[in-house]
Amino acid sequence: MGSSDSKLNFRKAVIQLTTKTQPVEATDDAFWDQFWADTATSVQDVFALVPAAEIRAVREESPSNLATLCYKAVEKLVQGAESGCHSEKEKQIVLNCSRLLTRVLPYIFEDPDWRGFFWSTVPGAGRGGQGEEDDENARPLAESLLLAIADLLFCPDFTVQSHRRSTVDSAEDVHSLDSCEYIWEAGVGFAHSPQPNYIHDMNRMELLKLLLTCFSEAMYLPPAPESGSTNPWVQFFCSTENRHALPLFTSLLNTVCAYDPVGYGIPYNHLLFSDYREPLVEEAAQVLIVTLDHDSASSASPTVDGTTTGTAMDDADPPGPENLFVNYLSRIHREEDFQFILKGIARLLSNPLLQTYLPNSTKKIQFHQELLVLFWKLCDFNKKFLFFVLKSSDVLDILVPILFFLNDARADQSRVGLMHIGVFILLLLSGERNFGVRLNKPYSVRVPMDIPVFTGTHADLLIVVFHKIITSGHQRLQPLFDCLLTIVVNVSPYLKSLSMVTANKLLHLLEAFSTTWFLFSAAQNHHLVFFLLEVFNNIIQYQFDGNSNLVYAIIRKRSVFHQLANLPTDPPTIHKALQRRRRTPEPLSRTGSQEGTSMEGSRPAAPAEPGTLKTSLVATPGIDKLTEKSQVSEDGTLRSLEPEPQQSSEDGSPAKGAWLALPFSPGLCSGGWPRLRWVYDGKHGHPSPCRGLTDESEILRFLQHGTLVGLLPVPHPILIRKYQANSGTAMWFRTYMWGVIYLRNVDPPVWYDTDVKLFEIQRV
Repeated sequence: MGSSDSKLNFRKAVIQLTTKTQPVEATDDAFWDQFWADTATSVQDVFALVPAAEIRAVREESPSNLATLCYKAVEKLVQGAESGCHSEKEKQIVLNCSRLLTRVLPYIFEDPDWRGFFWSTVPGAGRGGQGEEDDENARPLAESLLLAIADLLFCPDFTVQSHRRSTVDSAEDVHSLDSCEYIWEAGVGFAHSPQPNYIHDMNRMELLKLLLTCFSEAMYLPPAPESGSTNPWVQFFCSTENRHALPLFTSLLNTVCAYDPVGYGIPYNHLLFSDYREPLVEEAAQVLIVTLDHDSASSASPTVDGTTTGTAMDDADPPGPENLFVNYLSRIHREEDFQFILKGIARLLSNPLLQTYLPNSTKKIQFHQELLVLFWKLCDFNKKFLFFVLKSSDVLDILVPILFFLNDARADQSRVGLMHIGVFILLLLSGERNFGVRLNKPYSVRVPMDIPVFTGTHADLLIVVFHKIITSGHQRLQPLFDCLLTIVVNVSPYLKSLSMVTANKLLHLLEAFSTTWFLFSAAQNHHLVFFLLEVFNNIIQYQFDGNSNLVYAIIRKRSVFHQLANLPTDPPTIHKALQRRRRTPEPLSRTGSQEGTSMEGSRPAAPAEPGTLKTSLVATPGIDKLTEKSQVSEDGTLRSLEPEPQQSSEDGSPAKGAWLALPFSPGLCSGGWPRLRWVYDGKHGHPSPCRGLTDESEILRFLQHGTLVGLLPVPHPILIRKYQANSGTAMWFRTYMWGVIYLRNVDPPVWYDTDVKLFEIQRV
């Protein structure tokens, strides 16, 4: 039958389904087979031939027909999984049913009355698969569907290479097949790399799209951190009920981390050969991050049978949560596995940066947001991986792309979520001493970025990019300022030599944040001044010798410190300063901060094209909720500090008595503004140990070779604010992740124009 004929028949069946007023019997195979038996349709055809309005019409007017359609489609998938899909006809039926369910499921999820439908039992679908009529023993439809998808993802000659030599023997028995021998790609816990097969990749991709659609019920529930965050679809799929959980987790992880979009290292190779791997890799990354959506702050940990985990997982570790994917991820422990994962993620994150050297020479990947979520999950659930990342300078291969994305997205309202996750990852890393130490490595790779040229270290790169975000990003990034400066504070005790460009940027931020109008225009703004003073304190106390540039910049800008010490406290003066500011609304003054030339090949960060879709995000918790203070002891270990209740309004202030400390006292003055107190331990009236010197080079020479022994007080303990998981951030990650998946799945547009509740969709 020709393709146009089969489309016509399929369309006729859809029309009949919507127009039949009497329910069609489940036993009427002649009718139901029209949906999947002979059609040579693609997933795009199915979306075109089954319009949204008609799905909703069947749902409202012939509910039993919609129920039977879903039940019959699942039944066909179960039969395909049972039989092993040997004939071409069976494979076609499985794909057609898979596409049909991908089309229909979002319309079932959007209606609260239908949501429970897949969790109800259908007569005859027994748990033992024997078809016993005993409803007590029947499996919910959702479970039958998920288990069938899992079986089909390891179906020889359909989604994996068959191991049989000849076709004389009947093909492998699906029930006795050990799917661990059929893992899709070499990598963690699996050494054999199967021959690439375009057809298998496409079939896997369609089944993974259906799986992702099953998991997407989460999009149709409003964000609520209090409600138990378990997604029943994910919970069942990642439980011991799924005998393929381990090989599937490994297949997804290895498929993502082994992917090389460059085309075997040959520039322009992707123009000669079509890369059919990328859609599968994207789908694998999305399924992986959704299955790992587990609130680590409140994770339950019942026992899990660890016998199947092979040598790649650490059996000595305590049993993890009931989600096996999270469990397996948390137990990876071999160095070579960590190396494989880190190298893979770094290679893919760096891909957009390579574009600018030889334009269009490599295939440009689009799924860096999914990769950042995956990297976050790895660091969050597997502390051994986090320490491995920080142990070598490989962490810089993750840092540079993140800074590139942050700088590139700072003007684009539609990419505010990307800005957040990049900053969250850096906040997590900055809580570890090794990260600060690694930043001292010289920065020589010239990634094309629209930032001033400097000669220095990765610490310089980080601070220069942060300065650019704060001074030239859009308004919606203001809530991130606290996070950005907390990262700088965390690494500051370890920074051996900041460049003059960077020193000037830090002083420019202090100048901008300590103006009267800024300090008094929002209750929390004084924290930003505290953070910067704490940075200066840490560097002077712990790294004075190499940081003459910063000390010189502080001396040059000493008037800023005097101004801070003499801030007005009377309401009329404060009011006048605020009024003056309202007439010139610009986020931060950039005067006195000449940008100079930008790096080679850079383009200014561009705002989103008009008409770009974006999804809303839930608010992120404040920095005090996001982090927990820890003190670094003599031996380098961290001691958690209990928050002191009476210091609440002083949160974020540097240690009193330090060289350049400026704490706000907890009491409020009559105008309702915090009162300032200048605390200064130096011997002179201004923070400069080199009075009497006037020439710039003389001063710098003195600072490089002079000593402050005896001038500085005893070093204060290093204070680190470590990222702290909580239900607020878990909720933020869930909305962000599903927002990314919603916007990235446009062909076919799985969730487009359905009634999503987790976030709002807006046009820029």
